Order: sequence, then C-alpha cells, then structure tokens
Amino acid sequence: MDIKEYLSNLSGKTVAVLGIGVSNTPLVELLCKNGVRVIACDKKEHEALGETADKLEKLGAELRLGDNYLKDIGADVIFRTPGMRPDVPELLAAKEKGSTVTSEMQVFFEACPCPIIAVTGSDGKTTTTTVISEFLREAGKKVWLGGNLGHPLLAEADRIAPEDYAVVELSSFQLLDMTRSPHIAVITNLAPNHLDVHRDMDEYIAAKKNIFLHQNTLDTAIFNLDNDITRALSEQAPASVRLFSRRSEVADGAFVRDGAIWLRRGGEEREVLKTAEIRIPGQHNVENYCAAVAAVDGLVPDEVIRKVAREFSGVEHRIELVRERRGVRWYNDSIASSPTRTIAGLRSFPEKVILIAGGYDKHIPFAPLAPEIVEHVKLLILCGATADAIRAAVTGFEGYRGEPEMVECKTLQEAVDLASVRAEKGDVVTLSPACAAFDQFKNFMERGKVFKQMVNALPE
Repeated sequence: MDIKEYLSNLSGKTVAVLGIGVSNTPLVELLCKNGVRVIACDKKEHEALGETADKLEKLGAELRLGDNYLKDIGADVIFRTPGMRPDVPELLAAKEKGSTVTSEMQVFFEACPCPIIAVTGSDGKTTTTTVISEFLREAGKKVWLGGNLGHPLLAEADRIAPEDYAVVELSSFQLLDMTRSPHIAVITNLAPNHLDVHRDMDEYIAAKKNIFLHQNTLDTAIFNLDNDITRALSEQAPASVRLFSRRSEVADGAFVRDGAIWLRRGGEEREVLKTAEIRIPGQHNVENYCAAVAAVDGLVPDEVIRKVAREFSGVEHRIELVRERRGVRWYNDSIASSPTRTIAGLRSFPEKVILIAGGYDKHIPFAPLAPEIVEHVKLLILCGATADAIRAAVTGFEGYRGEPEMVECKTLQEAVDLASVRAEKGDVVTLSPACAAFDQFKNFMERGKVFKQMVNALPE
C-alpha cells in the first residue's frame, strides 16, 4: 500500500490527530489537502498555538483545544503523538467504540516504498542514524532522514522512490505500539531511561524490541555485543543477526582490533576504518561507527566510510565545541539526558572537567554516575530539580573523599557565570546534565541553544 492508496481509504472517514507539534502538524496538513475530515486536538489553547492554529483552521481542520481535548474523540482513525501512551483511558475508550489508533511512524512504515534502516537505543542513536545517512549520501544514494530526529517523513512519502533509502531514528515512545519493523534494525545499547513515562524497565525494553520483532528472515538486525541487554535480545530476533563490539571480535559484524574497525562476514574479514580517522571524539563514538558500518555493509564502499569519518564533525548538542575562551574550551553536550550519556561524555576527555549537571527527574538512579564524577570531574556545578539527588549519589559513593567540589546554582545562567570565574587556562567546561530539560526548558535542544548563547555572550 502506498501513501496515495492509504489516503484514498480515508475518504468519508474522520481522522483525529492528537498533538499539534513537530511530527503531527505536517500530518494534519497532508490529510486536509487530500480532502480528509480532520480533528486536530491539543492541550494548548488557541492563543498558545498561534499561527499554527490559524493555518490549520484555514486548511479546514476542526480544532479541539484545552484541558478536555481528549474527551469523546469520536473519530474513525486516531493518530497519537509519540509522547502519549497508547493506553491512556481516552484512547482505550475510543478503541472500544471501534476507532483505529495509529501513529505517523506506523503509517510511514506501511506506506514507504523504499528500504528502511532504523536505529534505536538509550544512547548514540542520533549520531548513529546520522552517520548511516551520511555514508549513504556520500555513496550517491537518495536518503530520507527523519523520525525521532524531529523531521516527520509521512508527508513526504509520495516523493520517495523505491531505489531511495529511509533512515530513521526511533524512540521507545514511537516503538511502544509499532507493528512493523525496518529492513535493517540497529540497537545501539540499552540502559534505564524514560522511567518517568514507562511503567518499568521491562516495558521500556519491550518497546525497543518492536524494532526487530516484526522482521523476517530476509531482514537484518544489528545488536551491541558489549551491552548485556542487547546481547540477550539478539537471541530473540527472527531476522539475520549481526553484532558489533568495541571489546571483542564477533563472528558476523563489526569489531575493533588494533586501532581499527573491521568487518567480518561468512568467515571473511577486512579492515574498514582506523579509529583515529573518526573526527568526533570519544570511545562511545567508536561504538556508534561500528554500528553504522555494520548497517551499511554491502551498500557503501569502504573508501566512502573513511571519507565520512574524517569529515563528519558531529551532531549539534553532542559534545559540541561551542567556544575556546581564555584557554578554556566550552562544550555543549545537552543531549546527555541520562547518566549513561553523561558517563560517555566524561570519558571523551583526557583531563578532568568542570561539569554542569542536573535537570528534570526521569526517575533514573544516579549511583552509576557517582564514580565517574569522582574520576573525571574537578568541579561539579549542579542546578535543576535533580541537583540534590546527584549530590547525594556522589557523597554516598564509597570512593568519594571530598573531591570534586560541588556547588549548586539556581539557574543555568548562574552555572555558566560560576564556571567562567572558576575555569583556568587549559580547563574544559561541559554541559552534560544527565537529566532531561523539562524543569526549565522545552527540550534538550532549547537547553543547548540557550547554553551556547550564554557561553558566546561571555566577554573576551
């Protein structure tokens, strides 16, 4: 079924789109322009949505806004926003009345005419997804990059050709009720995350499994051998399984040996890339490249892989060098919204750093972060809702002997100002919060952009 056929099947039906945000606004526009009756629902009021609300009304969408936006949805098809659980009472009630509940990504998987490569994981999925897309583009392929990266693809499905490639990042929220899997699935790693939304770690893992559960024997699933959870999941995949590892050689997949990434398949092996050629720093990015190299094996020449590795400077908000000021390097690692991400960031620097951390509480334990802070941090600046919890984790660590010094600030601006006073020539200051941004910012992107503005505003 292609997108035109799908839209044709909606003729005479009412479609409700829940959430007027980045992923669903283009969807509302697509449906309206194809003559579908659309109810666009959002908790925000008309004034808060501003021009977006005006635009959708002009296209013919009926807006249902405010606190009761989910009451008696009454639509034949309901598209949920990725951040909404599929088992909220209003959606369950709608299902009982005969509504079909789906999502933008689910329908894209059903309608996409080209091969799909999808990446999920707790850490590294955006970098891995982007690197895969860069490999394919440099090799001359037409690539459609989207998903959890913030770019919805369903509205573009009619422009995608069978010989193209769709490369998508998938979050646990998107995967929670997915019934389709990609042709090539990659799981970078799994660790506790988003436990403020998922009932428990088991549900989080179950959501991630949907990236490979619906594959067949002609598909490929790629797992991280070095991660206990993903290694166990690899035994459940119905597809052809490949592994990647930074620590061990694998029988089929990508691994590191003598400072290089190697590929092995069917008993044959070859060196693909020197790890020193990877421009972006950190051992976690060596792992990301291992995953990406395994995903494009057979699709991209090795010389293209090496070229991309030497030239690709990274994704915004991921150990991004903001500025060097008075001999001090400032990094924006706002993507680090969990302890494991911050740990990877800290291990990327040979020197001890000044760390700015803290934010919204996702109910993830900070105990694993404590020894890394003691080993890699010279000054810990805490701010946000989790400041006390991070401090307690560090002071409760048996190896803590009063260092690093910990200082608490009320705002990010205070934290930046303090870091600028305390930093000495040769120091590194990194924003790597180990927490989500929702206590003070809309998301990690806004937090990172504000941080960069603050750092760039510091006088020479």
